[in-house]
Amino acid sequence: MSATDLAFLSASELVAAYAAGRASPVEALEAVLAQAARMEPRLNAFCLIDPEAARAMARASEARWQAGRPAGPLDGVPVSVKDIVTTRGWPTLRGSRTVRRDQPWDADAPPVARLREGGAVLFGKTTTPEFAHKGVTDSPLTGITRNPWDPALTPGGSSGGASAAVAAGVGPLAVGTDAGGSIRIPAALTGTFGIKPSGGRVAVHPPTPYGTLAATGPISRTVEDAARMLAEIARPDPRDPEAGLMPVPDYLGALEAGVAGRRIAWSPTLGHARIAPEVARLAEEAARVFADLGAELVEVAHVMEDPWPLLERLKRGLTDFAFRHMDDAALAQMDPGLVTEIRAARGAALHEHLAAQQERQQLAAQMAAFHREFDLLLTPAAAVPAFAVGRDAPEGYEGRSWYPTTYPFNLTRQPAASVPAGMTAAGLPVGLQIVGPVHADLAVLQAARAYERARPWAALWPPLARQEAAHV
Repeated sequence: MSATDLAFLSASELVAAYAAGRASPVEALEAVLAQAARMEPRLNAFCLIDPEAARAMARASEARWQAGRPAGPLDGVPVSVKDIVTTRGWPTLRGSRTVRRDQPWDADAPPVARLREGGAVLFGKTTTPEFAHKGVTDSPLTGITRNPWDPALTPGGSSGGASAAVAAGVGPLAVGTDAGGSIRIPAALTGTFGIKPSGGRVAVHPPTPYGTLAATGPISRTVEDAARMLAEIARPDPRDPEAGLMPVPDYLGALEAGVAGRRIAWSPTLGHARIAPEVARLAEEAARVFADLGAELVEVAHVMEDPWPLLERLKRGLTDFAFRHMDDAALAQMDPGLVTEIRAARGAALHEHLAAQQERQQLAAQMAAFHREFDLLLTPAAAVPAFAVGRDAPEGYEGRSWYPTTYPFNLTRQPAASVPAGMTAAGLPVGLQIVGPVHADLAVLQAARAYERARPWAALWPPLARQEAAHV
């Protein structure tokens, strides 16, 4: 098997190749590193790649496979980690010049610890906007990250480096985070699969003020690969007791259950979103596939009022607390957009924050009632396809109005995924969002897998990725 072929295999295909002796973890890593060398000058998806540390992990994995004792379902699979998630031995700078590089980096965050225990080959850290604060990926520290479908365009964010890497064949799996759409937005804009698990499903440490909004999850080429990763990273960690309260389902074993007989809502706008016409058409065509798969598909025009004002009030208190130590010297080094948010949050009132928390609980209760009628909810994953780098929003859209369907489900802590829904006339990917009730992560994965079987996308690669590899 050639190095080029290895770079484009899924995690599941790699594991099968290791088991059959057709490839080794060392060979797979070298293929990924070679693809990174080809793609990085065009994409800037990584802030750190550590070949030697990764090679040591790959050699150890190779020995386990040769002995017939793999450590887990991802043993030997190259995996990247977003530079928000702490990783032993590597700086976690969060896209910011304000984080000191010269400090101990001696602990893995829970998902990284689970991946390391399971034998995954950690090879690098992917770029993020500063402190993961926006839906595109550029920062004062690492510059602009670009989309492999068109390097003049953004891959989205804040897990933009992760999605760009996976879309370009630089590792089959990446760890992303999502506090407002940061896994689903870049998945939609790069033609990859990404799932934000239910709140509390994956342990978080060190704690963050945004923890009840944020979740850690996989970005992958296939649903099965994401299920493999979620099965690993959802295992409990004593540093976050909430994540140990729920048993981990058999994500892989139960993946093929399908959607026949399920009642699924399709909402083109949730009742408040403005979706670009081509995106709306492609997302609706994708949603109609679920009826062909045996589900009862019901169009629901209005699901909720726009919760953005609620999120703004809630985030004001969180932002004031999170950045209370930043003085003028620190702010002068930071992304101007983030500085504007920080200054606007100064002096947030406790009673306003607590009132927003209560309103948030009401929204969660509203969605729990919705899911007593519907097993799943489908929406467009983003309002627009990828747009020019250097902008925080596309022309004609303000602030976060271009991803109006993702952030509601961070407020409610529901699991939500983006699956590729098709390509625009300009050749850019569009995503369909699948939302489940709280803790129904398996149902979301099953629906995504059923859709993937009906409309497979894994063979559709950005021309840039294939062209660069073909020149070897």
